[in-house]
Amino acid sequence: MALSNSQYHAIMRDYEKRQIESRHEKERRVKEVYEKIPAIREIDSAVGVKAVERARQMLEGDSGARERLKRELAELGEQRMALLQAYGYPADYMEMRYVCPDCRDTGYVNGQKCHCFKRAQMKLLYAQSNIDEIIRRENFSTFSYDCFDDSKPIPAIGKTVAQYMKDVVRICRKFTERFGEEGGNILFTGNTGVGKTFLSNCIAKELIDRYYSVIYLSAGDFFDIFSKNRFESQAEEEIRDTCQSVLDCDLLIIDDLGTEVNNSFTSSQLFYCINDRLGSRKSTIISTNLSLNRMRDSYTDRVASRIISGYQVIPLYGEDLRGKRLRG
Repeated sequence: MALSNSQYHAIMRDYEKRQIESRHEKERRVKEVYEKIPAIREIDSAVGVKAVERARQMLEGDSGARERLKRELAELGEQRMALLQAYGYPADYMEMRYVCPDCRDTGYVNGQKCHCFKRAQMKLLYAQSNIDEIIRRENFSTFSYDCFDDSKPIPAIGKTVAQYMKDVVRICRKFTERFGEEGGNILFTGNTGVGKTFLSNCIAKELIDRYYSVIYLSAGDFFDIFSKNRFESQAEEEIRDTCQSVLDCDLLIIDDLGTEVNNSFTSSQLFYCINDRLGSRKSTIISTNLSLNRMRDSYTDRVASRIISGYQVIPLYGEDLRGKRLRG
């Protein structure tokens, strides 16, 4: 999930394009105002003249020049604003307008990647990965209940699988609708092929469309990232950035937990990630074929207890649907 140099430069070129377009648009608006309200051109010229004059006086030792400049600039600013409003223009009509005011379309704030850069990074990575195509096929609009058994209730839930899945989909839709205010975490459990990954993709599609940062990783890829970050003596910056993105993204999806080679390292790294994201109120979805008891055996009690206490557990039932069409 790390950016290559070419991908990084592609994002930065987009920022440069934004800045150029913003400057051209500002110049167009300024020209329009100058032609319609010549007095504003005179005011702007006077600002430059006053600034040069007072700077010269300050260099000559005039201690009151700075305060006079502040007062004069304020007066000229009020005149400028009054003229703009009199002609029906907003006060900031002649100012630069940014797509992202936080970083002013540079991609960085105080030397750190802006939230808009991170979203652009996620969007680019998804556009160049298989998940982009997958979520076009697997989403709420293509979800169909026709392949789920609706003939007899399952004793454990008192409903047919089809009836139960309608409840599950409602829960998942509610999760996406309230994501900005509530966040939350989900653990999908159940046998292979009952819809865990499909539902995760449905949620991912909804949130990506709303420009939340979403990272989707198989369990094997998830642990591979942390392994490289932990054991390679000089981990590349891209790996460190990817590892941090896994911790910081709005939604992390770990698919097929339990299919990786399990050992003390995987248990510790899973706990570290889960605990860190719970502490920072970042949302996570985990899908697994493991029952809660088997999860406890595989990943220790503290991992299982953090998941059970911090996640909404949604068990899925039914037969393997991989030979059928889950999509309508």
